Amino acid sequence: MAPTAPVSALADDVIGRLVPAYAKSADPVKAERMAAYMKEVVPFLGIPSGERRALSKAVLDGLPRPDETDCAAVALRAWALPEREYHYFAVDYLRRYVRQCSSGFLPVARHLVTTVSWWDTVDALAAHVVGGLVAADPELKRGMDAWIEDDDLWVARTALLHQLRYKDATDTERLFGYCLRRAGHPDFFLRKAIGWCLREYAKTDAGAVRDFVLHNEERLAPLSVREALKNVGR
Repeated sequence: MAPTAPVSALADDVIGRLVPAYAKSADPVKAERMAAYMKEVVPFLGIPSGERRALSKAVLDGLPRPDETDCAAVALRAWALPEREYHYFAVDYLRRYVRQCSSGFLPVARHLVTTVSWWDTVDALAAHVVGGLVAADPELKRGMDAWIEDDDLWVARTALLHQLRYKDATDTERLFGYCLRRAGHPDFFLRKAIGWCLREYAKTDAGAVRDFVLHNEERLAPLSVREALKNVGR
């Protein structure tokens, strides 16, 4: 069951400011191009990222720091709006305030990952929101163990990418184990994610990644191998 946006006076203020601010800057020509680039997964207003972030900053100017209830309300209400820029706002808002959220926020994050899913929102949610939640509460690692097996490829991709910013704090047993558990999946987005999370960890421990990839090269897709070793070679 999809989570329901809780009552939040702060969310009322945020959404009440956000919608007219974004609407004034809508550009139908740019919107058509942006939607085409994202394979028509979702409509756009046509606001470039720099302008969108400036508008968002103005929307939030003077508003207080949210608590977890406010974060859920803002994110879910923004996500219910049709155009992608509102979803980007929600992602940016959660990135900014993820430390206000507890492990109980994970179902909201999952809803966002699995609703109008595409890499543009999923990857940011994985690395900056889900990753932040798991880092703050290691008990959520068990949740990631379930997500990596999920039939929804975006949930599995999130599990692969949630440690993307962990560096020395990376749980390498889970990182490598997750890569092997989904190594045979035929979808491009999972194979790409395997290579990407390995390539990112290679910035911290190139030797470990190289050894893992070469030892398991027959199990990993060529795309995953290429991505993983892109910056470290054989």
